[in-house]
Amino acid sequence: MNFFLPSYTLWKREQTRFYRQKSRIAGVLGSPLLFWFLIGSGFGNSLRLPGMDGEGYLEFFFPGTVLLIVLFSAIFSSISTIEDRREGFLQSVLVSPASRASIVFGKIFGITTLAVLQGTLFLLLAGFVGIEFSVLSFLSAVITITFIGFSLASLGFFFAWKLDSSQGFHAIMNLVLVPLWLLSGAIFPMNSSSQWLSLIMHLNPLSYGLDWLRYVLYWNNDARTVDLLNCNLSIAVTLLFGSVMFYLSVRAVKKK
Repeated sequence: MNFFLPSYTLWKREQTRFYRQKSRIAGVLGSPLLFWFLIGSGFGNSLRLPGMDGEGYLEFFFPGTVLLIVLFSAIFSSISTIEDRREGFLQSVLVSPASRASIVFGKIFGITTLAVLQGTLFLLLAGFVGIEFSVLSFLSAVITITFIGFSLASLGFFFAWKLDSSQGFHAIMNLVLVPLWLLSGAIFPMNSSSQWLSLIMHLNPLSYGLDWLRYVLYWNNDARTVDLLNCNLSIAVTLLFGSVMFYLSVRAVKKK
């Protein structure tokens, strides 16, 4: 059976479901926007950390907020996997001739698309905090968000497949994804943290995704690239993280 037809069908179903639930749009975009404005405004005049030379805290916190939007989208959209199992739709898909890989790819890419659309909308606010980018850097940022979103969507799908209740899924996501975001360098740079915390941040795969995003956003401003990791390493770790999580998701679906 064609690989892309089942994937496209499940992808389209995710988009249709999302746009029929207007509250999800407000929740995914509204909460990070509120966090960005309140935290950035509260720390803006009182916090000057190493690695933030030449930028205000709202600008420093901006890439982390984009990452938070992608993370929220991955969490909320992955719940559809649990709902599909409860409603019986998932069982119908699994007994079809479609390959397990096409099913997983369709679901994950559908979640990724939603995350990219919402993250891109927030990117349009970059000019308000002094981040100026060209068409090339904007497209590069969208591509970066796509790979980060795919990684987080794969991670969310993996946990959703293992769990049978949305309450348990939310508990696990709060225990796993939120600390990953907090320790990614979104709120404070790595060189301002203690040695043991900096080590954890270097082991966190989201740190490299966020670092990749900062590179493309600050493409034309060398003064903002203080305390960034190696760009090639950040890209490699992000791609590896997404590939591993996708593989684990496919393998989990193939198990009886």
